[in-house]
Amino acid sequence: MFHGVYENSIDSKNRMIIPAKFRDDLGGQCMLTKGYDECLYIYTMQEYEEMAAKISALPQSDREFRAFIRDFFGNSEIVYPDAQGRIIIPAKLREYAHIKKDLVTLGAMNKIEIWSAELREETAGENLMDNPSLTDKLKEYQL
Repeated sequence: MFHGVYENSIDSKNRMIIPAKFRDDLGGQCMLTKGYDECLYIYTMQEYEEMAAKISALPQSDREFRAFIRDFFGNSEIVYPDAQGRIIIPAKLREYAHIKKDLVTLGAMNKIEIWSAELREETAGENLMDNPSLTDKLKEYQL
């Protein structure tokens, strides 16, 4: 399980350092892809395969699901952290996530999220733990 928040940046070769705390759980290779809310996700290969199995159950006759499948898998990249734990973020994924230099890398349970620091700052100001709408939804799921 991934948790914690780290501030880092990409270098001139478009590499980011995966926080040391996350590296052991990722293994020798992992999957980088688009995430919701204009961030990027890093999945372990096992978690990515589990996600792929769930996605493959979606009805292929639905136009929106077909578009989602193309977007999700078409923008997925296998990445191999180097000896320093760095991965390259491809240009198409940097553009999607508005990444220029500074990043926020955070653990989000079964995946790692990579955010542009500027975009994360815009979305991180809310205290969701006190949001009545959210707490009502969580009650529905007995959380």
